[in-house]
Amino acid sequence: MRLGVLDVGSNTVHLLVVDAHPGARPLPASSHKVELKLAEQLEADGRISAAGEKALLEFVGSSLTVGEDLGVEEVIGFATSAIRDAPNGQELLNRVRTETGVELRVLAGGDEARLTFLAVRRWFGWSAGRLLVLDIGGGSLEIGAGLDELPDVAISLPLGAGRLTRDRLAGDPPDAESVRSARRYVRAEIGRVVRDVVRGGVPDQVVGSSKTFRTLARICTPMDDEGPARTLRRADLSAWVPRLAAMTESERSGLPGVSTGRARQILAGALVAEGAMELLGVESLQISPWALREGVILRRLDAVMSASGPGL
Repeated sequence: MRLGVLDVGSNTVHLLVVDAHPGARPLPASSHKVELKLAEQLEADGRISAAGEKALLEFVGSSLTVGEDLGVEEVIGFATSAIRDAPNGQELLNRVRTETGVELRVLAGGDEARLTFLAVRRWFGWSAGRLLVLDIGGGSLEIGAGLDELPDVAISLPLGAGRLTRDRLAGDPPDAESVRSARRYVRAEIGRVVRDVVRGGVPDQVVGSSKTFRTLARICTPMDDEGPARTLRRADLSAWVPRLAAMTESERSGLPGVSTGRARQILAGALVAEGAMELLGVESLQISPWALREGVILRRLDAVMSASGPGL
C-alpha cells in the first residue's frame, strides 16, 4: 500500500509518502515538508499563534493535494509536543479535521519514546542487545531503553531544541549567563530520571535519532570512513559546545549539515545531547536513520499483519 504519513512536529511539518507492505522495509517515495517551528510560534500564554494555525492548515491542505497526485491510499496523521502542550491544541486539531478532513492523533510523550524505540530496534535488529535510544525534537527529549521491541523505560522531558531556545537562549549569540543557566536547567531535568533509565542495566548499544543528532554528528565528525558521520562522540561534542555558543546564527548556518532554519536551535540541541550523554554515562552513540515517523509506519503495518491473521 502507499501511505502518507503526516508528521506535525514542533519544528517541521512533514508529509512522507512511502510504499509499505507487512513484512517488508518501508520505501520512501516522496517527501513534502516545511519548517513551521510551531514550538516557537506561541503567544505569551502558550497558545499557538494565529499565524501558526494558518500555516499548519495551509500545509495540511497542500499535503492532501500532493498525496492525491502520488496515489496515496491512506493518510496517517500525528502531532507531538507543540500541539500537545498548547492550550488551544485541541481547538486547532478540530479546525484541521473540519477544514481538511484529516484526523491528527496527538501522541503522548511516552508514546513518542516507544514508537521511536520500535523504529530503532527494527533498524538495528535483535543483535544490538539492550538499546538506549535518545531523540531530541523541537519540543521534547525522548528516552527509551530496553531489550525488546517495546522499551522498559519510555520517558519524555520538556527539553526540545526549539522550546529551550525560545525559553532560555535569547540573543544572537546568547550571553554567557543564559547559556550557563540553560545548561543547569537541562542537567537538572535529566538528572531526575537518570535512576529510572540506568536501573535496567548497561546498554549494549546507544543510539541517537532525529535531525538534531544527525546534524551534531555532521558538525563534530563531518565524514567517516563510510561517508556521512554515523557516530557522535561526547568528547567531540563537548569541544564544540562553547564554539557553538559563541557563534551567531549566520555563522552556525555555515557549518556542515546546519540549515538556516536549524541554525538558531542547534546550540540548544547540543546542550541537551551533551547533558544526556554525560549524565547517562554515554561516551559515543550511533546515529539511526529511522525515528518516530518510521515507528508510526511500522506500528500501522503490524496492525495490518495482525488483522490479516496467521500466514501459515
